[in-house]
Amino acid sequence: MMLDPAFLSQSIAHRGLHTGSRTRPENSLSAFDAAVMFGFGIELDVQLTADDQAIVFHDYDLQRLLSQPGTVQTTPAAQIQNARILGANEGPPLLGQVLSSVGGRVPILIELKDQSGTHTGTNGKLEAAVVKELAQYKGPVAVMSFNPDQIIVMRRIAPDVPRGIVSGPFADDKWGMIPTDRRNYLREGAFIDEAGIDFISHKFSDLTADLVAREKSKGRKTLTWTIRSEQDEITARQIADNITFENYLPSS
Repeated sequence: MMLDPAFLSQSIAHRGLHTGSRTRPENSLSAFDAAVMFGFGIELDVQLTADDQAIVFHDYDLQRLLSQPGTVQTTPAAQIQNARILGANEGPPLLGQVLSSVGGRVPILIELKDQSGTHTGTNGKLEAAVVKELAQYKGPVAVMSFNPDQIIVMRRIAPDVPRGIVSGPFADDKWGMIPTDRRNYLREGAFIDEAGIDFISHKFSDLTADLVAREKSKGRKTLTWTIRSEQDEITARQIADNITFENYLPSS
C-alpha cells in the first residue's frame, strides 16, 4: 500500500499542534483540532490499556502527563480518560474518538508504542485494537513503530494500511535498556523488506545515516522527527520528504 500523498504535502504536527502546556496539551483533542484548523497532518501515539482499549498517550507511566502513579498498560481506559492532561480541562482520548473528530480532513500518522521496553516481540493486541478502529475510517492514515515486530503483524492483519518504521542511531545514553545486538538490528534495518515498509521516519540529527540513503535509493519515502525551528526544517528538507514538527509553525 502506497503512502497517501497528503503525508508528503502537509507538515505533520508532533502529538498534534500542542503548546506543551495545559492550554493545549500534547496528544489531546484540542491539539488535534488545532492541527486540522491549520491544515497540518497529525502524529499521535497509541498504547493499550489494561482493558484492551487503544488510547492516545505517549509516556508509558502516567506521572508526567496525569500526575498519577501507574502505567498505561495496567490502568483501565476510563480511569486514564477521567484524569486531566497536564492539568488541562480534558483527558486522553481513545483512538476512535480522534478518528471521529478528524474525519479524514488531514493525514494521521499513528505510532504504535512498544510497551515491553525492549522493542521486540508483540502479543498482537494493540495492533488488533488499532485495526478495529481503522476498519471504517476513510481518511489518509498510516502506522509506524520503533518495534519492527509490530509492523510485521500489521502487514499480516491489515495489509492495506501503509506501514513505516521509526528509526535512528539508538545511542547507548537513551537506549541502553535494549540489548546491544537488538539495537544494532534496529539501527541497520535488515527487517525492512520483510515488514513491507512503505516509509521510514528517521531522527533528524541522524539523517545522514546509511540506512536513510539506502532506503531512499529503493524509492521509500523518508519522514523525519522532530523539527523545532525553521532552520532545522530547511536542513531536513534537503534529505527528507516531509517533517514531523513541534514548537513552531512551518510554512506548509
